[in-house]
Amino acid sequence: MSVQQNVWFITGCSTGFGRALAQEVLAAGHKAVVTARNVAQVQDLVEGNDQALALPLDVTDVTQVREAVEAAEKHFGGIDVLVNNAGIGYFAAVEEATDDEIRRIFDINVFGLSDVIRAVLPGMRARCSGTIVNFSSIGGLRAFPAVGYYAATKFAVEGLTDALRQEVAPLGITTLLVEPGPFRTDWAGRSANETLPEREIADYADTVGAQRAAFRADTGKEPGDPHAAARAIITALAADSHPQRLLLGTPAYGMAIEQLESMLAEIRANEALTKSADFDASAA
Repeated sequence: MSVQQNVWFITGCSTGFGRALAQEVLAAGHKAVVTARNVAQVQDLVEGNDQALALPLDVTDVTQVREAVEAAEKHFGGIDVLVNNAGIGYFAAVEEATDDEIRRIFDINVFGLSDVIRAVLPGMRARCSGTIVNFSSIGGLRAFPAVGYYAATKFAVEGLTDALRQEVAPLGITTLLVEPGPFRTDWAGRSANETLPEREIADYADTVGAQRAAFRADTGKEPGDPHAAARAIITALAADSHPQRLLLGTPAYGMAIEQLESMLAEIRANEALTKSADFDASAA
């Protein structure tokens, strides 16, 4: 669908992809609702621009989600493009993780995303148009040590979006999964929690510990440019028939191809064993 002069509603605009996307959307002449838990952090994006609206939004607060969507629709007349960008990371071995941190990452990355979608969909259905952009990750296609729960949330986003795409397509609504690789968004910096040192298990030092250290060491050195990624998303949605998923960055492309080819090879190698689980048709 064309995004010319459409209204974009973007979550998590204080930093990273959300902030870059808000800036690029506005620079391209579109309208944008920019949101953040602390709305003061996005006021600079809207000052002197009647094409922009800043709203407070904690995606884990269902009441605030509904109020933000209602305010956006009242101000601009509707939401054409929803971008679910808000999210957090968490570094811990599966065994090291705490209940509170596991629930927190799912509350933000999955349940918060779901609440925003459900608040926006009625308006899109009424207009028989709209696009929902859900930020996943290369971690939604393949997992890595130390980020098992983060990957679990992104695998959930992938499945939810795939089902949503099929449900809303007949209603004139489209979806886009965005799957970035490493970008300079401070994802592995201040915005990611990790297991407490006293909970670290020495047996995982060579896997979880090494990967966690590598993530932290690469912060600020990642090859991906958030503004280039934002422009790629805008370009993708401007196409008459936009893709269902968009990998972002050279590393993501390489890792995705490697993962999918490996999976396909293993599936084919076990074809006979897989099909042996069926009832014996000859005995029927």
